[in-house]
Amino acid sequence: MLSRVSASKPGPKKANGGGNININVNVNVNGKTSPTSPRKAAGNVTGPAASPKNLVQSSRQGTTACGSSRKDHSVNALDMSEAVKSSAEKYASIADTPAWKALVDHIPEIEETHLRYLLKDEERCLRLSLEHNGLYSDFSRQRVTPETLELLFDLAKEAGLKEKIEQMFQGEQINETEHRSVLHVATRAERNKELIVNGKNVVEDVWKVLDKIKHFSDQVRNGEWLGATGKPIRDVVAIGIGGSFLGPLFVHTALKTEPVASMKASGRRLRFLANVDPVDVARALHNLNQETTMVVIISKTFTTAETMLNARTVRKWITAELGEEAVSKHMVAVSTNVKLVSQFGIDPDNTFEFWDWVGGRYSVCSAVGMLPLSLQYGFGIMEQFLEGARDIDNHFLNAPFEKNIPVTLGLINLWNISFLHYPARAILPYCQALAKLAPHIQQVSMESNGKGVDMNGKPLKFEAGQIDFGEPGTNGQHSFYQLIHQGRVIPCDFIGTIKSQQSVYLKGEIVSNHDELMCNFFAQADALATGKNAVELRAENVPDNLIPHKTFTGNRPSTSILLPELNAYTTGQILSLYEAMVAVKGFVWGINSFDQWGVELGKVLASKCRSKMNSARTQSRLIEASDGFNFSTTRLLNRYLKGKTFLQYPEPRDIFPCDLIDSENCIPPDEI
Repeated sequence: MLSRVSASKPGPKKANGGGNININVNVNVNGKTSPTSPRKAAGNVTGPAASPKNLVQSSRQGTTACGSSRKDHSVNALDMSEAVKSSAEKYASIADTPAWKALVDHIPEIEETHLRYLLKDEERCLRLSLEHNGLYSDFSRQRVTPETLELLFDLAKEAGLKEKIEQMFQGEQINETEHRSVLHVATRAERNKELIVNGKNVVEDVWKVLDKIKHFSDQVRNGEWLGATGKPIRDVVAIGIGGSFLGPLFVHTALKTEPVASMKASGRRLRFLANVDPVDVARALHNLNQETTMVVIISKTFTTAETMLNARTVRKWITAELGEEAVSKHMVAVSTNVKLVSQFGIDPDNTFEFWDWVGGRYSVCSAVGMLPLSLQYGFGIMEQFLEGARDIDNHFLNAPFEKNIPVTLGLINLWNISFLHYPARAILPYCQALAKLAPHIQQVSMESNGKGVDMNGKPLKFEAGQIDFGEPGTNGQHSFYQLIHQGRVIPCDFIGTIKSQQSVYLKGEIVSNHDELMCNFFAQADALATGKNAVELRAENVPDNLIPHKTFTGNRPSTSILLPELNAYTTGQILSLYEAMVAVKGFVWGINSFDQWGVELGKVLASKCRSKMNSARTQSRLIEASDGFNFSTTRLLNRYLKGKTFLQYPEPRDIFPCDLIDSENCIPPDEI
């Protein structure tokens, strides 16, 4: 097994002491515990009764004879520490292992196959279809065989995937560059679970915040919490960027048209303000009334440059109309920096905590997402969302690899990237309500695994990370599907639902509107897989000169994911599925999927630009060579400044569009 050598040895921890944890990771459906292999049948597990306070209960649904015959590789403190030591000494990279080389040797065998013929193998198709609590995943259109899967499972074993998953759930500091645990799974753990990290039960802390969110959101929604002028709050603006924006926006978009959630949100509006571009401010505040608007500022440190500038801007929008004292009634915060929150004018009691063991892109289940979304839909709806995410968390931790959907999805995705060398993936939901899934997963995936070095700082010997993009069907079909059918090979994730959130059927039509949508869902995956060759085209009397243009090579991989419907619960399932898939790839590649140093340099350079721009404006000058920018950037900055010379920073006045703040210094619409 290949793994990193960490400061804390992997394996089960004692229930007391700093950094230790009270958790039992192997619990079968009968409540029995045992150090059984994750690939052994749950029904064979025996042992002493399970503690009622475990972070995760097993959701094992059964396994195969193949799984039951595999070697036990469960967590064992002594054995695993020895394995880590010997593996780290033997292999510098996962790419040096026999399991990796076996997959490289397997590539020619796959190159000789075509999905057109692989799809005729019914046994293979059944083997490559997995289901868990309504979430159905079909991997039969991927360029893999059962042998490929076995080789990938061997690679996962070599990388210590099972042990690394358990370390994450146990609160080990697997984010080594920032010396942090990675516990977004704790933000949706059951109330009665126990996870001790640094002497504290973090699940207890999570539920204190969730209870506070429920109480506060109930007050606002019931009209008990009134604004500064005595009017009830009807609208919410959530200010945050990155994971503080993309995740909550994804969930909001998924629930907006779901009948039950929509009814709960009747008469309410939720908007997001992320971009520091003042256009985003104007759009977020358009037609809102300060008297009935609540602002949620989301910033862990309360120092994020873009977020805090937007927060100050919206604060001015509120105080210009209602006065300074209105801040405490119309602005709340999700942050850990109570001091700065208080200095901003927000009542410290209206601060909702989250923790450094929750990364921004993984934070939607914390107060980051739960507060604004509970204000919009009610805590009851959002609790169902947490339950869906928890369901896949349990499945991810406990299911044997052969039955584990996120593990299979992650390993096949890794196969496509590092072995078949596909540089991108398209996320294609045939459900308009999932329109913001691709942008959110784009951040979760690309910020997590867009790395060039391993955990030890050594350059990777293989391709890792991928370009994620997507658009709901059928819109994407009329945009970029030309490329994925006849241009570069881009593996796709097709996501569909059996029931629509909004059913429409017109008399005289042969199918409903949703049926029409789903016909494309089924057809596009097959078109990519099977293609159309010259023989078939000639049989249709296609002229010879057009045959090259109308040929579809096929053999283009995709995964099909089918949900019973899209509601709060299944939205949580999809979120957890993709988060876990990203972790699987990072664990096998041996990279840190939970830091993001690549975003830092641009921030530093932007700070320099900010300082020099202030100096240039204040002194009524242009950027000079002595300011330290290269020739190209100097010219760009000066071209920008020449068009903005009417604004002098020393002048002590606020300037807003008049439709936001009507004052003597406002800018009429025709002058913006």
